Amino acid sequence: MDVYRAISDRTRRAILDELVDRSDQSLFELCARLTMKHGINSSRQAISQHLDVLEAAGLVRTRREGRSKLHWFEGAPLKAIGERWPISPDEDASHSTDEDIEK
Repeated sequence: MDVYRAISDRTRRAILDELVDRSDQSLFELCARLTMKHGINSSRQAISQHLDVLEAAGLVRTRREGRSKLHWFEGAPLKAIGERWPISPDEDASHSTDEDIEK
């Protein structure tokens, strides 16, 4: 699975944000946090499918604990992107203007 495709979806990015904030969450916990903090009211099945995409891309890992399947964030694929295309400390695209782009 392509990392870029995996992070292209707003819901999947919100899932990653939640797993960065707190690891080892169950599907039920993730659904509750997504609803409360992000206003995402997707079904458990839909969130489970998003988790499958993230896991296939290597961004989420899972483990079974009793009846629960717990999820946590795996940042290595995103770190690899930053290492491949590093941004210099003095480079700040947020301050570029239309004039800078035309030059």
